[in-house]
Amino acid sequence: MKKCPTPRTECARSLSSPRFALLALGLASCLTWNSFAAEPAAKSGWPLTPAEEAYVLTPEHQRRPGAEINQHLPELWPVTPSAGYWSSNRPNWLDVHARRVEAVQAARGPIDILLVGDSITAQWGGTDGKPFGTAWTKAFGAFKTVNLGIGGDKTQNVLWRLDHGSMDGIEPRLIVLMIGNNNMFFTRETGIEAAARGVKACVDKLRGRFPNADLIVFKILPAHAPGNTFYEDIRKANAAIDSLGLTADPKVQLIDLTSELLKPDGSLRTECYQPDNIHLNQDVGYGMWATKLQPLVKRSLGGK
Repeated sequence: MKKCPTPRTECARSLSSPRFALLALGLASCLTWNSFAAEPAAKSGWPLTPAEEAYVLTPEHQRRPGAEINQHLPELWPVTPSAGYWSSNRPNWLDVHARRVEAVQAARGPIDILLVGDSITAQWGGTDGKPFGTAWTKAFGAFKTVNLGIGGDKTQNVLWRLDHGSMDGIEPRLIVLMIGNNNMFFTRETGIEAAARGVKACVDKLRGRFPNADLIVFKILPAHAPGNTFYEDIRKANAAIDSLGLTADPKVQLIDLTSELLKPDGSLRTECYQPDNIHLNQDVGYGMWATKLQPLVKRSLGGK
């Protein structure tokens, strides 16, 4: 039987609502999870077998927990490892993941910083053979860094990638994690708390694999405008992340950039953002982030 990917209490909590009462009564929590997670690509390891690759190249909604038995289990989506999906065309999400694994393999052994996240992390630069952006280069160019950011990733996609080659053979001294923005597109189904637990699942995975590394977790960056559902769900998700006790682990720091990115009236400081009001621009936005990150990196790694 496949090992339950999260503690039994976490599985049980996900199934505690009335909508899951029948499942909770009929099956033990881990057995319930395993009924929905017995997918061909659920195991750890890289590269994938042909059958696993074919499975991963099916649309992600067809691989969500419960899809096999026509059950709707959205509270499990953010905490169940799942490969991402853009399209079946090349390059696709799996091709980009493969390039991130190649970067990890090329950097085998000790590294200074491992960046983990979605497009907001990817846009620091340093992926796909491209140089790091000016903000990162100016502040952290002396540090050996691997960037694992992939655009569109949700917590479940990061969990899958960490199980499939993204952590193999490297020894980071410091990890910087920012994830959860794209989970906000699905909060109507999953709820806010499940998205926050997805962030915690990523933290737990990284801490378990790299127990000697410091981990800096950035809360989800504000986006759009007050009153917008996306904006309000980010605010609620960050409050939910606060309630999970991440900093009880002395190796974990939880950092909030909200005050730096909002005006007193709660609207975005648009000079920090790209026109989509989600992603930061390189000079002002990432420059501010680098300034905030610098003393944390110095405290963890010293100067270079």
